[in-house]
Amino acid sequence: MQVDFHHAVTYIAARSAGFDHGEAQVVAYCAQYVDDATNSGVIQFDTGAMYSRICSAHKMLDYSNLNQLANHHVWVPFHFLPGNGGQQAGAGTELDFVNKILCCPDSYVARDMVAACIRERNEATGLHRLGITMHVYADTWAHQGFAGARDDINDVKILDEDGGTDHSFIARLADWFGDRVDQVAGGLVGGVLPLGHGAALSLPDLPYLKWSYKRQGKVVTRDNTDSFVTAADEMCRAMQRYREGDPAAAVPGLCSEDKTLIRQKLGSITSKDPQDRHRQWLKAIKQGEFSFPAVDLGYQDKGDESWKHDAIGTKRRKDRKTDIFPYSPAFLKSHWKLFHDGLQAHRFTVLYEILPRYGICAA
Repeated sequence: MQVDFHHAVTYIAARSAGFDHGEAQVVAYCAQYVDDATNSGVIQFDTGAMYSRICSAHKMLDYSNLNQLANHHVWVPFHFLPGNGGQQAGAGTELDFVNKILCCPDSYVARDMVAACIRERNEATGLHRLGITMHVYADTWAHQGFAGARDDINDVKILDEDGGTDHSFIARLADWFGDRVDQVAGGLVGGVLPLGHGAALSLPDLPYLKWSYKRQGKVVTRDNTDSFVTAADEMCRAMQRYREGDPAAAVPGLCSEDKTLIRQKLGSITSKDPQDRHRQWLKAIKQGEFSFPAVDLGYQDKGDESWKHDAIGTKRRKDRKTDIFPYSPAFLKSHWKLFHDGLQAHRFTVLYEILPRYGICAA
């Protein structure tokens, strides 16, 4: 999923769940910032103080994707949550490692992740952790059937409407890879982009798309709009349970007005540019088209008006190891720090507490 869903739709689901604007804004910002927090390492302040943060994303063609540890520490807990074959803890012992870590929509693993977030809701990072969790939870629908590791299981052949090889898709791959076009034409996409849904590029993330692919002789058909509506509805339920403080509470999910409008917009806003789609969603929110009052919602990941600028005063998109930042006591309670604290708590819980219960070792 991309910024239109992770930010705008998450905000709508949060408002439908009963959060006020300020709370929903925090949840939605964090849900999107998971894709934008690409810097890691130690922040040094002019007082001698330090803060160590982790990243929750890499660029898809970043060489760090070739590092298995980076795969497990970034893609597994934040983007391709293992699904254990859709089975409960203690089951799925017949599955090999790769099939255990394939992403599965609304898996028992995902529900345990949501429950852990709800149990920690009274921490200072509560809302920030909720936004992070909603990003990962939503991606279990978009990234279903793919794994956050380098493996041939992610190598798929995109099909056209007649069930044949989609040559227009191969042409788009050729445009992307340039001088590696021979590898693409030779069908070695999995060898170039074997991580996650790399071989399918952004197809799993486009909300309006119906598409299909073949893997290991089996044809899989996907309707992204249906999957994304289901994701939004289940996210709303998760956030309603968060508000109740009960992971098992009986809750209604999206109100019918918001659910209908979300479906309509997911299917009709068809720009390939995620920023353009995002602007259209923000316009609808500003015009008061949903069940809550109109609000002027925005998102800035770096630079002026970003959480990072508010916290450490930088406008750069990428930090340098030699940077020294001005320290303020307000840093400790800044949204940017609380987000990064939430990232570390989330990653630890998923890798060291939840996944081992399912026989998955990725830490």
